Amino acid sequence: MADILLSVDKIGKTFGGLSAISGLSFQVRERSIKAVIGPNGAGKSTLFNLITGIDSPTAGRVRLGDRDVTGMKPNRRAAMGMGRTFQTPQIFGEMSVLENVQVGYHLRGRATWLDALLYTNRSRREERETHERCLAILEKVGLSDKANEAAGDLACGELKLLEMARALALGPRLLLLDEFAAGLTRGESEHMMGLVREIRDDGVTVLLVEHDMHLVMNLSDEIVVLNFGEKIAEGTPEEIQRNDKVIEVYLGAEV
Repeated sequence: MADILLSVDKIGKTFGGLSAISGLSFQVRERSIKAVIGPNGAGKSTLFNLITGIDSPTAGRVRLGDRDVTGMKPNRRAAMGMGRTFQTPQIFGEMSVLENVQVGYHLRGRATWLDALLYTNRSRREERETHERCLAILEKVGLSDKANEAAGDLACGELKLLEMARALALGPRLLLLDEFAAGLTRGESEHMMGLVREIRDDGVTVLLVEHDMHLVMNLSDEIVVLNFGEKIAEGTPEEIQRNDKVIEVYLGAEV
């Protein structure tokens, strides 16, 4: 069995006395794709915020590999290999597509501010490496021909790809994808599914939130189902599709 990369242990979060997440536990195996599904308001985005450090839990722990990251800031978690995309792409519209990806790559840099000021050999070498690596990432997601265009001019599907490219530039061990197929055409969704499989095959572990059940059932190795901030089921896609409680509260006749 593969090692566990992410452990969520009895995590909880309350807002003004209202419980958004309650006693939630699950694990994500290395080199796997795990989905979190549930009705609107089930707590999926809150869960992602707790895992990535945007919000702090009121109970429970989060571990990345053998490290407890519960109290860590988002930038430290990113430096440890935790990348994320958002429901609404968070891009720098006035910057080029390539520059947006380079922003994600900066955490991997080793040159100091003094190197940059003096434009040392290390600084020049790192600049070339950043340019080449980020172009390669754009090639992987299918945006290399847009590298020098303004990010704000991209279409919806292209913005989703750019966010994924920037997250990949971090060199993540764990990639969290928040509704990455929302607003995409079926063809774009199929392309995204293929890309996620490639990323997993490259050794990156994926945790995703998604409402597209065709995508979830065909892409995921395992699924966690939330309802009102609590886990009501966990298992393979086949097991989830046969679960009476999940069918009652969420799936219905969708699958």
